Amino acid sequence: MALSQPATFNEEWSDERVFAYLNQLPPEGVNADFHVLYHAYKHMRPTDYERLLTQFIADHRDINSVNPEGLKIHDVIAQFPRHAQPFLEVLAKFS
Repeated sequence: MALSQPATFNEEWSDERVFAYLNQLPPEGVNADFHVLYHAYKHMRPTDYERLLTQFIADHRDINSVNPEGLKIHDVIAQFPRHAQPFLEVLAKFS
């Protein structure tokens, strides 16, 4: 039985780690920009998400991209009210 790596919390993310999310490939049928925004939201803290969005916008990517259901990232994040507010505040800075 292999030992798993212990969980770490509140670790500092390097720029390399944050910006690697910009290269995430989407599943078939999913907008690439939406996929980056959603995948990063699921794994990052709001401060790291803001760093990613700064580069995302600088790269002229579409913050208003939609998922296959036609929802923008703001709409999807808002569906999870327990964790949404800090991320919605970050998104508001870029809207």
